[in-house]
Amino acid sequence: MRILGTFLLITTFLFADLIDVYRTQGIEAVKEKLESQLRSQTYWEKYLENKDLQYGYYESTKYLIVVDKYSKKLKLLKKVDNGFSQVANDSVIIGERPGDKKREGDLRTPIGVYKLTNKLTKLDPFYGPLALVTSYPNMYDKILNKNGHGIWIHGMPLNKDREDYTKGCIALDNVNLEKLEQNIDLTKSIVLISNKEIEKSTKEDISLILSSIYKWKDAWKNSDLEKYISFYSKEFKKSNGYDLDKFKQYKKRIFKNKEDTQIEFTNINVIPYPNSLNKKIYRVLMDEKYRTKNYKFDGEKELFLEIIDNRIEILAEG
Repeated sequence: MRILGTFLLITTFLFADLIDVYRTQGIEAVKEKLESQLRSQTYWEKYLENKDLQYGYYESTKYLIVVDKYSKKLKLLKKVDNGFSQVANDSVIIGERPGDKKREGDLRTPIGVYKLTNKLTKLDPFYGPLALVTSYPNMYDKILNKNGHGIWIHGMPLNKDREDYTKGCIALDNVNLEKLEQNIDLTKSIVLISNKEIEKSTKEDISLILSSIYKWKDAWKNSDLEKYISFYSKEFKKSNGYDLDKFKQYKKRIFKNKEDTQIEFTNINVIPYPNSLNKKIYRVLMDEKYRTKNYKFDGEKELFLEIIDNRIEILAEG
């Protein structure tokens, strides 16, 4: 009750403050007041206080398929309230060779974060009743010059035995595979594949990322080139191949117009990104609404970012 009372008191003061700002300065000043809160790490720390963030922060993703290559286990987690509940914990077989996938035919299962893009049926009986297709290679994989394709979550042969490894896919018993497929929505599922148990994300990391995203958006909206570029790593690569220098020159041409720019982010998902680089990387997926006088965009914004010395550095953007 004391916590609830404190919350209501703070809310009442904030509401009164916003009314006063609106009365004296107008609606745009109210919007800026709210945006300033979103740029505050303290705000996000309070907002995230009672949320289970060990697997990241999710606004639109509902299911996590977590694969630990070391223990050869697949967990299905479903988002509930402020965290996730475990739906399944099954044994799997993985690629014949250890380590991260880098090349077509290297017999390794990739390490990273992937979407599910399709469900395949009417397969060769060797792959069981169905297969769930992952998005390997993702944008960051391609930037790192990884290649290959056809990384599936599939079943076991319908009419014969098989060896205890795959060519890079993830395979599980057919009954468990069918239960997995029945219990998820492909469009709201993410696959996390790690070489060991995934390192838990923290409230500090997630609040840093969320507040930084809004600071980055503010610099973008206001055409503040130097502040905007300060969020990018020297290793940065754009999905179109631009390195940091080319990207900065491109943005310089855009920003010099000082256009009235409106940017909104919704359905933000901040996902810890297992990797073989020994870096603290997160993959951010969110919906972007972008408007200027001459251009508009509605679609997905994708970032791969690294946390270094309590700040984010964007490694890749799409």
